[in-house]
Amino acid sequence: MSSDEAARLPPSATHAVVAWSGASCMLLAVTALNFWPPVHEIAYLALIVMAATALGVFAPDLLWQKVQRRTLIAPDTSRDEPPARAARRAAARTRETRAPGAAPESSASRSLTKLLGLVGSVGFIALLYWLFPEYASRGFYSHYWTAMRVVLPLWALLALPYIYWVDRRLREPRDALWQMGRVLLLRWEAVSGRVIAQHLLGWLVKGFYLPLMFTYFCDNLNKLLHYDLGLLHDFKGCYDWAYFTFYFIDVALVSMTYLMSLKLTDTHIRSTEPTLFGWIVALVCYEPFWSLIGAQYLAYDKGPGWGVWFAHTPWLYALWGSLILLTVLIYVWSTVAFGARFSNLTHRGIITNGPYRYSRHPAYLAKNLSWWMISMPFMLGADAATSLRCC
Repeated sequence: MSSDEAARLPPSATHAVVAWSGASCMLLAVTALNFWPPVHEIAYLALIVMAATALGVFAPDLLWQKVQRRTLIAPDTSRDEPPARAARRAAARTRETRAPGAAPESSASRSLTKLLGLVGSVGFIALLYWLFPEYASRGFYSHYWTAMRVVLPLWALLALPYIYWVDRRLREPRDALWQMGRVLLLRWEAVSGRVIAQHLLGWLVKGFYLPLMFTYFCDNLNKLLHYDLGLLHDFKGCYDWAYFTFYFIDVALVSMTYLMSLKLTDTHIRSTEPTLFGWIVALVCYEPFWSLIGAQYLAYDKGPGWGVWFAHTPWLYALWGSLILLTVLIYVWSTVAFGARFSNLTHRGIITNGPYRYSRHPAYLAKNLSWWMISMPFMLGADAATSLRCC
């Protein structure tokens, strides 16, 4: 990217300092839990880490960057504004947000409609979990269901006060959640089918990726808390630990971002991928689809890995391994740069700092390079035709 192109980049949705604050708080929480775990259930420890990560992001985002100003308006508390003018502004806002031909709607009424919309949205995901055997059994996603026993009651307790407080300050209070509630009430005025479709697709993204990422996060957190540091006596031990830790940081951060999608913090979903092809390309890269697709159609890594090829050349082993770690580090840096706005298949704010200042897709570029270097499909294993096909 040229200097002129970089100068024309839009402002980033989050500051690099905010993003690294979240990552630092996450690592500090993991360190503390390694010495003083308050509970033994790994799902609860994961929630503690996620809470620390969210605090590290949202505290500077709200107090320093004032991101709430992007979606909320300040209450009419200015001493310099005459009461009559404040009343006129409030009345004008009420007229703007009123359904055509409808009587004025109070914030309390809107909030109850939004609460119904939230219940319906959660119910939509619960129905899908109940329908598909992948989620109906408690096996693979057991940590996720354990965490939901804590998260759902908190949601139920905080949802209405949060919705009411935010609704009174929203620039556009008739949002997708309000429209979802209107649909469930069978009131079709001011309801957009496109908005409802986008809303449900956003919940579908969260419903698919959150349990998957949280499960990986719990497994990796448990491994990290019990990691044998005695293995760090040579390059291979350090490489294995660093590679695992980098990916732990990745899943720890994204687990929090899928859960914390809030308008108050400007981390809500603006739009969701509308095309079927876009969804297919993304979903095939994750379980339960990858086991089938990878084994049957993209089995490029069946040969000896990089460690086998360089096992007898220590300096080349160390060099190649260091390059792999560098690409993975860039990948994790790309995740950290999102702060609390990372999500597949959605737009939650444009990121133009960190590695995104130099590339549109630094995460994909770095991750694919790392996989290429790990699997080394270009090495002549069985024959040239096989290597070419794998490449």
